[in-house]
Amino acid sequence: MTAGVSFYGGIPVFRGFTSLMDPALYSPLPDDWTIGVADIVDSTKAIAAQRYKAVNMAGASVIAAVTNALEGREFPFVFGGDGASFAVAPGDLDRARDALAATATWVRQDLDLKMRVALVPVSAIRAQGLDVRVARFGPSANLSYAMFSGGGLGWAEAAMKRGEFAVGEAPDGTQPDLSGLSCRFEEIPASRGLILSVLVVPARGGDPQAFRKVIEDVIHLVERSPDAGRPVPALGPPLKWPPQGLDYEARARRGGSLLKRRVSVLAYTLFAYMIVRFDIKVGGFVPKTYTRQVVENSDFRKYDDGLRMILDCTPELERDLSDRLASAAKSGIVRYGLHRQDAAMMTCFTPSALRSDHVHFIDGARGGYASAATALKATAA
Repeated sequence: MTAGVSFYGGIPVFRGFTSLMDPALYSPLPDDWTIGVADIVDSTKAIAAQRYKAVNMAGASVIAAVTNALEGREFPFVFGGDGASFAVAPGDLDRARDALAATATWVRQDLDLKMRVALVPVSAIRAQGLDVRVARFGPSANLSYAMFSGGGLGWAEAAMKRGEFAVGEAPDGTQPDLSGLSCRFEEIPASRGLILSVLVVPARGGDPQAFRKVIEDVIHLVERSPDAGRPVPALGPPLKWPPQGLDYEARARRGGSLLKRRVSVLAYTLFAYMIVRFDIKVGGFVPKTYTRQVVENSDFRKYDDGLRMILDCTPELERDLSDRLASAAKSGIVRYGLHRQDAAMMTCFTPSALRSDHVHFIDGARGGYASAATALKATAA
């Protein structure tokens, strides 16, 4: 076991999301670690062109590529809708850099989007008087997600946007290993009224304790709603064939012409659809168990120097959240963005359907986190 694996694996997993803001849950990253950040340039324009699924596929591809490059070793990461952030130990840095460079090339050539990527030393962040602290939240017994605090991730993202610590693209034609990345499920319609994308960050110069209180108030409001606002229904997201994400999944595969890859994905997804649709057990794969895990493993709420949530909520909950956040913003405690839409969407990373730790990234289906971030910037202006 490497020092990097033992550090992250040694952080205790907490289960109750209401404990999210307890500083005792967070451990400082070792000083020799590195933060990876990636996002889509002009994601607002891509969303305006209704390329929501392509934007989400690009963000999730960062996590898939780095995970596969590290041969499945556990590392902290967070999906941000139009990008992703993660942290790696020194021994994994070169592989992570190669994976980022290849992913940026693939995103440009296959998704027709521009991705900027950067690797920022934790020591450089601490030189700014900020920190990167990590916790592990377990939404179920199947897996845990990383949560980040300390302000370091936000600074790293801003540095990337300034062009600092940039990682150049790999040569044209380079393709990362995106095995396990897919987007086969249909959009998930709201069942309680609307899908609300929520993004809340601390106001500049605000009181950290007051910010913590606001986040805890928001979480408690959500916890009172059915299933804590989870947008994925108990029986799993809608599944049809052929899947909406067929072309993206074909482009994520390696080997052969795009046509050949499309035919292969068509055949494979038909097989998978029939198994799940008719609840056919194949070897160690039990469809109902997998579907239950999809629901449990959906990352519809997280914290990375700010609270992010994709909620299926009633108009009453939306009003309560909006009122609480507007009041906190007026008091100079938070900056926030909300985005309303009628559905959520899911992008999946399933290295093995026989394991329980497959990951399912949730975003709003009409702009999601990226549109909430745009709303946040508008209120801050």
